[in-house]
Amino acid sequence: MSLAETLPVVRGKLTANAPLAPLVWFKSGGPADWLFEPKDADDLADFLRDLDPATPVMALGLGSNLIIRDGGFPGIVVRLGKAFAKVDAIDATTLRCGGGASGILVSSTARDAGIAGLEFLRSIPGTVGGFVRMNGGAYGSEVKDILIDCDVMLRSGERRTLPLAELGYTYRHSELPDGAVVIGATFRGHPDDPAVIQAEMDRISASREASQPLRSKTGGSTFKNPDGHKAWQLVDEAGCRGFSLGGAQVSEKHTNFLINTGDATSADIEALGEEVRRRVKAKSGVDLQWEIQRVGVTK
Repeated sequence: MSLAETLPVVRGKLTANAPLAPLVWFKSGGPADWLFEPKDADDLADFLRDLDPATPVMALGLGSNLIIRDGGFPGIVVRLGKAFAKVDAIDATTLRCGGGASGILVSSTARDAGIAGLEFLRSIPGTVGGFVRMNGGAYGSEVKDILIDCDVMLRSGERRTLPLAELGYTYRHSELPDGAVVIGATFRGHPDDPAVIQAEMDRISASREASQPLRSKTGGSTFKNPDGHKAWQLVDEAGCRGFSLGGAQVSEKHTNFLINTGDATSADIEALGEEVRRRVKAKSGVDLQWEIQRVGVTK
């Protein structure tokens, strides 16, 4: 029996053989067997509960920190829409955020409520679900510094609230269960003047604009910073600034960013990253680890 014949009935939208390249920042990669955009949390819970447990499931946010391989994703990609993108201040220091809300929306809502400490989310090009999963961070702060708890939908369809202590956060890593979809999170900051908060957000935006290739098809920071090192500096010292392979290139502006110069395949981008890792290892002895998630199958 085919996957199509066993899929549960949904109230949201199910798309077969769904192109994923338009949904990710690199604008490359193959399709998903199915793309599911649930109407609400109950729709997602019912779908996951009734789905064949052997079927792979992956959540997709803004697609900023992701390489979808050229053969696509063999399973279900879940994309959270507007029903999961709400952000509300629940007291003077706390925000309740949907898993599909962007970092820009979260930080702007915090500013309007006079809640400081969340400004760094302005610079993370993703959604709450993504940066909760990977302990996203920038400008000296990480999600673990502001997270109280998160709501996840387990692969079984069970909804569970996990406190910070259960997430096993380390640098750009969490112990969230495989296949779990983050559908919400509670963040806590501290009171401050909205004008002061806005000034910090402006400083962060200007810094990003000056140092990162924001107008390019990129995936954000490619490699994790090793202990005692900056990834970009290791890449630069290995002579990789501007180095290209196929349609993929190491950014001239920031060497920890790979860019699609126009027609790169995901294989080009991943192979370029692996060659950079090889050259850095040969030059400095440091084994760079991918920060960008790579999923799917090769063509």
